[in-house]
Amino acid sequence: MSLVGIGLDLIDLERFTSLYGAQDPDVLARCFTPRELAEVGNGADTMERLAARFAAKEAVLKVIGGLQDGMSLTDIEIGREPDGKPTVVLFGMALSQAKAHGATHLHLSLTHSAASAAAVVVAVSGGPK
Repeated sequence: MSLVGIGLDLIDLERFTSLYGAQDPDVLARCFTPRELAEVGNGADTMERLAARFAAKEAVLKVIGGLQDGMSLTDIEIGREPDGKPTVVLFGMALSQAKAHGATHLHLSLTHSAASAAAVVVAVSGGPK
């Protein structure tokens, strides 16, 4: 297994909430998949959880070379395994870009507080998942 890249992103929750806090369905649909929106739900920490997922998408983009023509943020889906471990699933252009960079596995860590949300993605090639 070899390291392909590391992506890190930090989101200011006040700014994120000002941009996405109205929860406009059209805006959210451009950034998040239906599965992501369902997992986040409508609880008290909805904005923190959305911000963490947005940070994860940005961290993935840093590893795979940025948002390319024809690529959408919904080509990157942030989910959870049954044990709660965060996961990254790539589709379309994002998957193609990851393969082009040699990334076969993406490892993700998320965190959020009342003020910020952050994500780190480590991309590796080869070896066990």
